Amino acid sequence: MDANTPNPVPPPGCPAHADGRIPLYGPDFAADPHAYYDFARAYGPTAPVELAPGVDASLVTDYATALRLLQDSGTFRKDARRWRDFNEGLVPRDSPVVPLLAYRPNAMFSDGAEHLRLRQAITDTMARIDTGQLARSTEQISDYLISQFGSRGSADLMADYAKQLPLFVFNELFGCPADIGDRILFGISGMFDGVNAERAAEVLFGAVGELVGLKRSRPGDDVTSWLMQHEARLSDEEMVYQLSLLLGAGADPLRNLIGNTLHRILTHDEYARQGGLIDEAMEDTLWENPPVPNLAPHYPAADVEFAGQTFLAGDLIMVSFAAANNSPSLAAARQSGSNRSHLAWSAGPHACPSKDPARQVTMAAVEHLLNRIPDIQAAVPENSLTWRPGPFTRGLTALPIRFTPLPAPDRVPGQGHTPAGERAEQSASAHRATSTGRWSQFLNWLTR
Repeated sequence: MDANTPNPVPPPGCPAHADGRIPLYGPDFAADPHAYYDFARAYGPTAPVELAPGVDASLVTDYATALRLLQDSGTFRKDARRWRDFNEGLVPRDSPVVPLLAYRPNAMFSDGAEHLRLRQAITDTMARIDTGQLARSTEQISDYLISQFGSRGSADLMADYAKQLPLFVFNELFGCPADIGDRILFGISGMFDGVNAERAAEVLFGAVGELVGLKRSRPGDDVTSWLMQHEARLSDEEMVYQLSLLLGAGADPLRNLIGNTLHRILTHDEYARQGGLIDEAMEDTLWENPPVPNLAPHYPAADVEFAGQTFLAGDLIMVSFAAANNSPSLAAARQSGSNRSHLAWSAGPHACPSKDPARQVTMAAVEHLLNRIPDIQAAVPENSLTWRPGPFTRGLTALPIRFTPLPAPDRVPGQGHTPAGERAEQSASAHRATSTGRWSQFLNWLTR
């Protein structure tokens, strides 16, 4: 960072440290991050920030500058082993953000030919997902979750719906037994929230390692097995880290995207509760309240002048998707109909490879919920809602709702006969699960 960078006076409620760095953590940031992004723009296209105590970075807040960075893989590299502050011991090893930023041998932290090899394996694998089956599975899972709270006439859409639905979808897509799926979600959530992040990372990688071992011995028709069978011939270690990346980039952000889209629909009168405006609500959410607001860590390969600043080799530069999407210069472009040019899925060679399945699951989850419960209403004032802390995640801690109670479900988990074919196989898999039994209960609920 250039030593001559000005230190503007922060507005009320948006404090900066004495050195001018803007903290991207704490309850004030979680409550109103856009106040922090507005303040950060006073520094120019990039701003000095602190991701957690003792973890400094530069944050790109301008849309055009973010695109330049994301698309220039020659000047800016992804390999976190270049992170100078971390290598020099300036970053606390137990910092809550380290498990999400530290190097892993996966596509996110690789460059050049290695990135192309890993990325191709991922994109080829994700392309095999049957979109029709994915939509049907999402609706079945939605029905099951609604059946658990529908007769009450009230629910917390985060705990009862948005948090659980991605776990169930990913359990099915990746062929996870229930116990492994539960631990995977625990690990991912902990890493994004920065709560016992080191332990959460251990849980995640351990659970995914078990999944890889299971699929080596018993492959199935699922993402894990397809990735394992890809011509890239990934080793077990590579499998663990690519799967952890896919699950981490999917489950927790998907939880936030579903919850944030529902929040937008419930708090903005211009959206209809059914029909084509759900897609519009989701896109507006991706523009203004993306589920991953800040990430895309990059490191200059050499000292470089960029966006009016001097950066040294190995400096940590992050992209604020939330700030860039809301750059003042984009207001006219959004009104002209460029509705999907936001950066919520990132851009360039490291753009999210799973955006289409994520979009499809969110649409199906939101639309099915609103069709089943057409008179859904927020149960508390909007200003009483609280948001998860930290720089990397944007999601509500709770979203209480009320509605006319639905008739009691006519199917009870664990009752009914087992149909032939696929459901019989699923039910057998459910009995092998050894954890809380949520996935098993869902599979038993499917039986009639």
